[in-house]
Amino acid sequence: MPNMQRQASQGRHNGKQRGPHNVVSLCERRRAATPRIVRLSPEYDGIELLYANDRQPDKLFSLRVLAWAMLDNGEVTAMVPWLKSVVQAPELADPLNGRWVGYRLPDSQYLFTDAPDHKVSELSAAVDFFGDQEPQQVPDTIGTHVVFSDDGFHTISLTEVISWQLDEDGDIHAMIADEQRITRTPVLPGDPCLIEAESQPDFRYFFQHGIANRIKDQDPEALAAIATLASD
Repeated sequence: MPNMQRQASQGRHNGKQRGPHNVVSLCERRRAATPRIVRLSPEYDGIELLYANDRQPDKLFSLRVLAWAMLDNGEVTAMVPWLKSVVQAPELADPLNGRWVGYRLPDSQYLFTDAPDHKVSELSAAVDFFGDQEPQQVPDTIGTHVVFSDDGFHTISLTEVISWQLDEDGDIHAMIADEQRITRTPVLPGDPCLIEAESQPDFRYFFQHGIANRIKDQDPEALAAIATLASD
């Protein structure tokens, strides 16, 4: 490890005193190292993300892709709701050492690891047209639900996600309807009644529609999974 104290004490270089313009914020550099999301394109064809975990190494699991995201470094990756946030495919982290392995067309054995060309072209054209700092709101196309609980998971409630808001900083937020503010139906992306789910004090997790419906049906395995999350 470098001797930071010694390096910090070196106040001259080539005979010139270092000035304020030489000071670099390490925090800003760390933030800059994480590519920012600049544009989203919803997934309408049912492409699935595949992941594996160490507990069942011979089995692959799937999640429907929510959207494809263009990053400010030009890369395109899939986004999925995962536990408490929306994550990029390569960042997928299962509690049982799960890891992203690729994508699959629905009901087929065709596997791939790169974003589809048509999505890359669409996102590139959209960034050229709208710019790379334009806020965006896209519909939820996979039946995502938010789990709320304010009593330590003794009781829970499930609320459908209407849309996803991409802000100027590249962060994505789930938007749900505030029932007290609904003035028209159906509630569509951009409606004034929408609020951020993650900012609610009783927000807990995201689930896709399959597990959400099993919870509603009081499926024993689904309820056991909830109990496991509650104990974490």
